[in-house]
Amino acid sequence: MTNLSMKHLRYFDALARIGHFGRAADDCAVSQPALSIQIRELEELIGAKLVERGGRRAALTVLGEQFAERARAILQSVDELEGLARAARGSFSGQLRLGVIPTVAPYLLPGLIKALAATYPDLDPRPREAVTRKLIRDLAEGRLDAAVVALPVSEPLLEEVSLFREEFVLVRAVEDAEKPVPSSERLTEMRLLLLEEGHCFREQALSFCSVSTASPRDLMEGSSLSTLVQMVSAGIGVTLIPQMAVETETRSATVSIARLREPRPSRTIGMVWRKTNPLSVQLNLVAEIVREVGLRKVGLTADPLD
Repeated sequence: MTNLSMKHLRYFDALARIGHFGRAADDCAVSQPALSIQIRELEELIGAKLVERGGRRAALTVLGEQFAERARAILQSVDELEGLARAARGSFSGQLRLGVIPTVAPYLLPGLIKALAATYPDLDPRPREAVTRKLIRDLAEGRLDAAVVALPVSEPLLEEVSLFREEFVLVRAVEDAEKPVPSSERLTEMRLLLLEEGHCFREQALSFCSVSTASPRDLMEGSSLSTLVQMVSAGIGVTLIPQMAVETETRSATVSIARLREPRPSRTIGMVWRKTNPLSVQLNLVAEIVREVGLRKVGLTADPLD
């Protein structure tokens, strides 16, 4: 009989999180049959069913829920032990599982990956793009080492390091370039294009405009900043985007950019990780690299948080 292995636990953890055999297999970079075999072996080892099967969908049994919680704790402890060993070696090497929110990832990651490679040639960055809520959950459950997000996240188990601040800018039709910049109150009367629910940038933009709810006629949603800018280019409305996105997103769009009136809306970008992570010293060094790359991207050379 096969002994219980870390592979069993990692595959089961993926299935418990995702609830779908095919997508869990993709998450583990294996075939769906290979993952299914490991789950069946695990059930045989413990002598009980952990998963209720229905096609490729999977729901956990009561025992499966309990087992998943314990398996996740074991996996996190193992990851932290590996982190201790990496920290003891002195040089920073191995995988760096870094989460990044979608309104930062496309603009920061290209420069960040190059900078990390230059500083830590033995490091293997594994970036993952997701909304803040999912990144914080993955951090807490040990599936990420750190994440670049908009602060604050106010999670007591996480270390927060502020890196830089960037303004939001107004994107509007090119023919409106010479018009006065609208106030936040005036923006509420315009057709405002925002990211769909789940993005923290959406909430920050709504907060600036003092909007809590809006009818579909006044508020339209997009899945990405690129979509929003292209909708403005098509004459559908106006939108707000972060400063670091301007160069990339206006390259192929016929729009105009304007700085908003004082007090201008902005956000603080930072990096977070578990306070118990043994690689905290190394992650602070990585945070400095993120800060330098981010400042260059928003066109600043001095620390805007000073």
